[in-house]
Amino acid sequence: MDKVADLSEALPSSTEIIHIEVCQSANSVARSTEIKEHVIEYFTSLDGIKFGDIYTDFNDDEYLTSNIDCIIVSDSDDPVCSNSSIDKSKVHANIYVYQLHHEGAASEEIEEDELSAANHWILPAVEFQGMWENLIYDFDVKKQLVNYASSTLLFSDKSVDANIISWNRVVLLHGPPGTGKTSLCKALAQKLTIRFSDRFRYGQLIEINSHSLFSKWFSESGKLVMKMFQRIQELIDDPEALVFVLIDEVESLTAARTAAMKGTEPSDAIRVVNALLTQIDQIKRYPNVLILTTSNITGAIDLAFVDRADIKQYIGPPTEQAIFTIYHSCITELKKKQIINRCNLPDLRTLKMMRFQENEANSASIRLMDIARKSYGLSGRTLRKIPFLAHAMYLQSHPVTQEQFLNALSKSVDKQLDDRDQLTSDAREQLDKPMLNKRTRVEPENNNIPLVNGIEH
Repeated sequence: MDKVADLSEALPSSTEIIHIEVCQSANSVARSTEIKEHVIEYFTSLDGIKFGDIYTDFNDDEYLTSNIDCIIVSDSDDPVCSNSSIDKSKVHANIYVYQLHHEGAASEEIEEDELSAANHWILPAVEFQGMWENLIYDFDVKKQLVNYASSTLLFSDKSVDANIISWNRVVLLHGPPGTGKTSLCKALAQKLTIRFSDRFRYGQLIEINSHSLFSKWFSESGKLVMKMFQRIQELIDDPEALVFVLIDEVESLTAARTAAMKGTEPSDAIRVVNALLTQIDQIKRYPNVLILTTSNITGAIDLAFVDRADIKQYIGPPTEQAIFTIYHSCITELKKKQIINRCNLPDLRTLKMMRFQENEANSASIRLMDIARKSYGLSGRTLRKIPFLAHAMYLQSHPVTQEQFLNALSKSVDKQLDDRDQLTSDAREQLDKPMLNKRTRVEPENNNIPLVNGIEH
């Protein structure tokens, strides 16, 4: 992987910076400097560049076709600005050339009984490719996270005294389930590995299985944490690696200490959390590590851990405009794969320019916005499934027209909402029902007959 910060010959520099990411083919042995030269020529010849553009077809350029899988013009974090044109005369461009690792996740085992304590990826990984671009938010959380990591490296490079200015290299993303917190952490690790490829040759992502750190043997859990971080320390000791430690559902670890102090959990839980906090304090002094954590129940997290997080970012359900953008991207993908016939579907930015006034040209997009409005409250995980369910349940043919698909999409949303309401209603009924067949302790006539769970034996 490599990075070029000065492309002034093709794109004059200015205060505005764009990032062009070039994914080199797995079987390509071309030098990155040659690839960059061809990419510069390619973009110089284009009539226009847009944020979020992804180029995969280089039929007119044999060299790029042979050596490049795709080129991504890193998109804006604001959905409204996505696909907006870039004035090549007013930007400074950075180019990053990288190759994906295809090995997949490896399991980190730290016990003799082959207890799987973590998943381990070498970055950039093929399974995370494109994940960053498909995470859509109505605010610039992605930009904030990248800027945070950049400042972390800058302060380390400049040897800022941590006793004067403190930072812990810990990020906490919290919010309801299904909002993409874990995916955002993985995508961030991938993105930073590419963006900092001038500093680090590759990335390492360790996703800790929090539940596995509670040993079945009393007093062993603290030792498991120590063993896990010893393995992480080995990765950090490689100065060419940028290491990311992902702790999903961190409340399962940190909440245990509160429960233990109340006497509802064994004291071993305290050892786990204390060991975790101690290890975080130790590795934060290394310049090549970032700790990413997520939580669905923020109120359950130990305050000592919350205090260590530099960024505590709430990730909520998608808004109506974000839902529209998600659906729009799904329909665009299905058009590319010829499942939906190609037809004009103006994006959110175009609708805003038209002030959402319906006309013949944007009527399909206005219909999609109506579907997005009634989808509000569904999780991001569910929203990504709905286009598939629309085809599976209501179409079962291809290609279909855009109108047919929008009708099916609307029906699929209604079905999801009905199913959710039914599940909620069933849950309430179960709570309201009196407990039947409850086992109660009955004293036997013969006091010599033992009782087990209130049943005579």
